[in-house]
Amino acid sequence: MWTILRQIARVGRISEPPQPAPLPDAAAAAQARIQADLLRLLGRALAVRVVDAGSCNGCELEINALSNPYYNLEGLGIQFVASPRHADLLLVTGPVTRHMELALRRTFDAMPDPKLVVAAGDCACGCGVHSGGYATCGRVADVLPVDVSVPGCPPSPQALLQGLLQAVQRRR
Repeated sequence: MWTILRQIARVGRISEPPQPAPLPDAAAAAQARIQADLLRLLGRALAVRVVDAGSCNGCELEINALSNPYYNLEGLGIQFVASPRHADLLLVTGPVTRHMELALRRTFDAMPDPKLVVAAGDCACGCGVHSGGYATCGRVADVLPVDVSVPGCPPSPQALLQGLLQAVQRRR
């Protein structure tokens, strides 16, 4: 125990500063521009419903990364909702499996008009390695009308955010 205490006294504190660094001017300006665009186009926050139609959860990990303080999705005016009745945009990941086809259609039908659909990941965009499989109906565009496709396996959080913003701008 004494060796550990001596090492702590010798090395000192090894940690980051307690305050996060302020955003650079370009990032703060981009954030303000995104907020203004969302308010101008929608008049409120963008509500996103995420549906996993049969993915490997790689895309969901990147979608969850959007919720952390680094990307500050809620600060931009974008929020995830649990009910499709509150959603403006449907974010679908994975190839559509036969068991999820009906649930995906019902989720889409429960959304209020106008509806936006974003297919996230290679599996949702082109069925990926699951193409031609007996358990899949194919890509999301084979089941629902897709507005924006975000390729990548898995797509980065920046690409996902860009896809969401593209869908909102197409809504105009």
